[in-house]
Amino acid sequence: MSVSHASVHPVEEVPATEGEGGNAPRVRMKDIQGMPGTPGGLCLRISQFIFAAAALSIMASTSDFPSVTAFCYLVAAACLQSLWSFSLAIVDVYALLVRRSLQNHRVVTLFTIGDGVTSTLIFAAACASAGITVLIDNDLGSCSRNHCVQFETATGMAFVCWFTTIPSFLLNFWSMASQ
Repeated sequence: MSVSHASVHPVEEVPATEGEGGNAPRVRMKDIQGMPGTPGGLCLRISQFIFAAAALSIMASTSDFPSVTAFCYLVAAACLQSLWSFSLAIVDVYALLVRRSLQNHRVVTLFTIGDGVTSTLIFAAACASAGITVLIDNDLGSCSRNHCVQFETATGMAFVCWFTTIPSFLLNFWSMASQ
């Protein structure tokens, strides 16, 4: 018989003891900040979304980005990253509001694979865009006819987005491997 199981599990309440010096909350070992369902994880997801959306909007605001394949790739990767980060931020908000833990093995595996794929895509797109930007600026010297400042800013935002995606991936991978 196939029965579905909830992927969100309740967090156990730890009773406070008198020797703790008041009502200081105790931290469980599995609730490391930055993992899904923690305030740190939510902050990482929000920052990933902000930087990916910034890279997407800055690059898409230029009129000549479709003429370069690497810039189109950056727009596609930033769009995927922003959608992924926004969806997981919503899941994190839900888990925090209902005080549930997101330590189910299937959920952590899904988050790990998604973070690995999106971080690889955004890093590859940022590297490709950086190469084209250096080609336009330094080698061809045609920044006066192009939107080099916007290209460089969007590429920088993509790299910062990647820097905020890596901790999420590593913490999810560590959590997945330790289960």
